Amino acid sequence: MHFQEKLMFKVAGIQAACSENKDKNLENTINLIRMAADREAKIIGLQELFNIHWFPYEINEDNFALAEKEDGKTIKILQNLAKEKEIVLICPVFEHDISGVYYNTAFVIDADGSIAGKYRKNHIPEHPYWEEKYYFKPGNLGFPVFTTRYAKIGIQICWDVFFPEVSRILALKGAEIIFSPTASDSVSAIQKWEKIISSNALANNVFIFRVNRVGKEKHQDFYGKSFCVNPEGNLICGPSNEKDSILIADIDLHQIGETRRLWTFIRDRREEIYGEIVGFSWEKYFTKNQK
Repeated sequence: MHFQEKLMFKVAGIQAACSENKDKNLENTINLIRMAADREAKIIGLQELFNIHWFPYEINEDNFALAEKEDGKTIKILQNLAKEKEIVLICPVFEHDISGVYYNTAFVIDADGSIAGKYRKNHIPEHPYWEEKYYFKPGNLGFPVFTTRYAKIGIQICWDVFFPEVSRILALKGAEIIFSPTASDSVSAIQKWEKIISSNALANNVFIFRVNRVGKEKHQDFYGKSFCVNPEGNLICGPSNEKDSILIADIDLHQIGETRRLWTFIRDRREEIYGEIVGFSWEKYFTKNQK
């Protein structure tokens, strides 16, 4: 099947509780991937750092040993699985780059088992139990869009979601489905995640699939609640529960063009008047206006 030969298909998000046993985490996820593929999902997205426990709750140099390189065991196994099942996989892992730098990275594996590319998380938070700046360098690959067998895919990892510039860039570069692997345990923030992701989908007329972590760990109780929204910002599946789950959405890529004919945000953009956002400094702005 060639790219976009079929514009209607199923996509899946997999949320699964993680322990400190990487091999068991991977095995569990593989079983869920196979189940999703058997249910005819063509593109399957996994949660943030899907194969390891949430180690950034603390600052501990030993945790760097959890990282893997692109040619490591996890990605190789998933490449073989993608080829076997003819599925596209979005695989967020702790990456040890060949240069010795560490990133929070999502690999995109195409349906022939090849690596279509990777996205490295650009916006790195630092909060109690989210000590990510200690482990992850901000991404250096920009905001790529990956042409896969079934759709053009963009990625926003967790904190990236709250920067609307990202989803706009991905949409302008042709993304049809944006996957957002996340790691949130704050039940009070559930509506904030739903609002921002639905808004990003509506403003750019794209599908967005959030896949959140699930399971009780040392200092967090990840709540799941994964979901997918359509180009009008409406839920088409989910939110899921707090357990290991496979969430499946029916995607019709025709809906993107149809929605953009009615909600002409992309057409009516005026790039020539947005220049001041580049390099804008709040400090300079307030200093100027307080004089």
